[in-house]
Amino acid sequence: MSSQKTKQFTAKDIQDSIIVGDCIKTMCAIEKESVDCIFADPPYNLQLAGDLHRPNNTKVDAVNNDWDQFESLKAYDEFTKKWLSSARDILKPDGSIWVIGSYHNIFRLGYILQDLGYWILNDVIWRKSNPMPNFRGRRFTNAHETLIWASKSEKSKYFFNYDSMKALNEDLQMRSDWFLPLCTGKERLKDANGNKAHPTQKPESLLNRVIMASTRKGDCILDPFFGTGTTGACAKRLGRHYIGIEQDRKYAAFAKQRIKDIEPLKDDLIEVQPKREKKRIPFGSLIEQGYLKPGAILTDLKKRHSVKVHVDGSVIAQNKIEDIRGSIHKVGAVLQDIPSCNGWTFWHYMDKGKNLPIDNLREQLRTEIGQHKQEQ
Repeated sequence: MSSQKTKQFTAKDIQDSIIVGDCIKTMCAIEKESVDCIFADPPYNLQLAGDLHRPNNTKVDAVNNDWDQFESLKAYDEFTKKWLSSARDILKPDGSIWVIGSYHNIFRLGYILQDLGYWILNDVIWRKSNPMPNFRGRRFTNAHETLIWASKSEKSKYFFNYDSMKALNEDLQMRSDWFLPLCTGKERLKDANGNKAHPTQKPESLLNRVIMASTRKGDCILDPFFGTGTTGACAKRLGRHYIGIEQDRKYAAFAKQRIKDIEPLKDDLIEVQPKREKKRIPFGSLIEQGYLKPGAILTDLKKRHSVKVHVDGSVIAQNKIEDIRGSIHKVGAVLQDIPSCNGWTFWHYMDKGKNLPIDNLREQLRTEIGQHKQEQ
């Protein structure tokens, strides 16, 4: 943890540290295009007119801190433009940013993001499994917050770990509505008097998902409103670097101790390579390397369609009218009468009585090729 810096420095100089100071001034001092990802949980500008009370007249522990107070919406917008502009300057060309907010501010954040040239990729709804009730009974219970995920520009080749998100969701595509609990129990940091260390501490489950979805191992994630360090704790555990900027020394001290106690996971537990980034293996290579023989029969999972493997890597399907011949993808699409088909997952082969996708054979060949390279 260090004091506010004024000289120019690179992200690498300050990675895995917490800077106490103003987020705009600090980001202006960081080398341009040096950060892989930004997660920002800015002030919500809740505009609370007074204390909130439960029906039994006990006071609600709401957000009424000075850092969440702005004299007007115009002042809030100016602050937002400044920090988002500074954030965009330090973001790498293919980097991305996550911004979280409530109905009080998320629409203003989205508007300004687009005006500054960011390209919105998704809005994600964090649906809280245990939201705070609406004690006055005059509105719907506010049971969600919104995250905006955006790349630096429309041309950015941003990273998305589709395969890990799908695996996390029981092999179904991850949706843009996430059902996760608020930060409670042992995860909620408390001060010496048993009070919340920070009123808006985010759950680690939320940050884990954000970090796994949009960063690689070794990437650097900057959080300009670091608070008690959820971003840093999750980044360290998942093998990423972090930069935290926090103006409140008390919050920064909590974050420092929290992150110090984190044990990083072993490399073999966090190292992932999305399928799109893996070495390309043509279907014909399976035949050349003996994983499949010419004449082998492939079927779909339910055995409604079947094809025969040709020596040149094409497959042949028979129907009553004409022969259909082509790639595993083309023939699979024609037989299903759909625009496209992933033949690797559609076609299956038999092995010891089990009907398995030919993608398994591709992975076996990739592993064998990788082992050969290591031996060389």
